[in-house]
Amino acid sequence: MSDFDAYAARIVASGFITDPWLDGAPRFDSRPTILSAEQHRALCVAGEDLCFVLDEALRLVLDDDDQRAAFLGLTPTQEVMLHASAPLWHGLARADVFVTDDGSLQVTELNSDTPTGEPEAIVLGALGKEDHPDFDDACARLAPALAALWRALHGSLVDASAARTQTAAIVYPTELTEDLSLVRLYRQLLEELGFKVILGSPFNLTADDDGGLSLFGERVTLLVRHYKSDWWGERESVWLDDVIRDREALQGPLGAVLEALARRKVAVANPFGAIAVQNKRLLAFCWERIHRFSTRSQQAIERIIPYSARLEAVHEAQMRADKDNWVIKSDYGAEGDEVIIGRLTDAATWEQTLKLARPGRFIAQRYFQAKAVDGIVENHGVFVVAGEACGIYTRRDHGHTDPSALSVPTLIKR
Repeated sequence: MSDFDAYAARIVASGFITDPWLDGAPRFDSRPTILSAEQHRALCVAGEDLCFVLDEALRLVLDDDDQRAAFLGLTPTQEVMLHASAPLWHGLARADVFVTDDGSLQVTELNSDTPTGEPEAIVLGALGKEDHPDFDDACARLAPALAALWRALHGSLVDASAARTQTAAIVYPTELTEDLSLVRLYRQLLEELGFKVILGSPFNLTADDDGGLSLFGERVTLLVRHYKSDWWGERESVWLDDVIRDREALQGPLGAVLEALARRKVAVANPFGAIAVQNKRLLAFCWERIHRFSTRSQQAIERIIPYSARLEAVHEAQMRADKDNWVIKSDYGAEGDEVIIGRLTDAATWEQTLKLARPGRFIAQRYFQAKAVDGIVENHGVFVVAGEACGIYTRRDHGHTDPSALSVPTLIKR
């Protein structure tokens, strides 16, 4: 048995992760990232500061219909989702933080809608602690924080009579398998809280006669949503030469959830207000309207967010002539999807990207050079729960984080 085979067996023994390989190659590396206490704190502060900035940004666009339309361009159903939850949007988020050559930190985005990586971070952290007992597990607080979040949301958003029903629904795209480890983790944590747990997709949700919510006909009072908010609304491809056939909003299931939410019959985590904060064009709002922010947020924007602008706000001639210094990202792309890095893209593909990018759906973000050791870059995914950093999910790659990146334990020096 190889060293990785033995490590993979330990990962599988956790009961959450059953797929240590991807396309025949390992997904994990047992060699940990070891942070000093100062480095750990700096990463945590960066994640917390980004949540603070985007919370302020959301409140600004909520008060300005014209700016919200210009920057976010939400569909009618997305607007309904936003206003049904606003100003609530946050529960669990993951900020992707990179260290640059000069030691400063840059945060490329905040995954605030349906963040992933929790099982990997928790399992690898525990194994790293077993192998290196003199260090602390950076993710030791993540599972308890998640459980406390769900309990708090249920206790504060559901009225007392409805809250006596301790049944939780984990709603996710059941036709996809890549996040089943996350579903298993969530299920165990919820059961430990005393909830009965039901699994299903949005299509299995219905309204009860009294305005409550049911999954497969059974009343639920906590909905843990792992179905992306933009998938609940109208859908349109970000590319002009592509057509999405299934474009209609999930009016029936969404209406049932929002009705129950309004009647305080159910709590939703993460709240549907994440539809605005997950939209990367809110990062462009932070830079293009920086003068509207508090001093604290202005300083954080300049310190940790790479310069970002709506793609249509940057002159095309500049985008062509200076392509090596730009990254183009779609509004709701995730895990490396719909991210085009200028210096890694040939001129013809770059030109095609500019030609086919649907207006109102992209940002242009200034490229920065992340620190590389032997050609390997680390992406520190800082988990923030209710505004507080509670764990770090580190992945190693060759400069562009995608599913082939290796997940590793994150440990802290005492």
